[in-house]
Amino acid sequence: MSDMAIGYVLINVQPGTEQQVHREVKTLPHVTDATVLFGDHDLIVKLEADDLATIAKAVVEHIRAVEGVVDTKTLAGADLD
Repeated sequence: MSDMAIGYVLINVQPGTEQQVHREVKTLPHVTDATVLFGDHDLIVKLEADDLATIAKAVVEHIRAVEGVVDTKTLAGADLD
């Protein structure tokens, strides 16, 4: 069983900025994966940290600060084992 907190962030961006935002988000602290999506959201990002507070801080201070990001929705992962 892992003590690592996991979060997923659904991101919407300004049209035409998907690739630029994807490149930048991949370099941010706690980001372990980033994928461009087609549908209701433009990207999904996976974050791993020691706790959910650190994930929340990463979203607010880093992801939302990326130029082109217009909206985020953060989902907290749960370890049910």
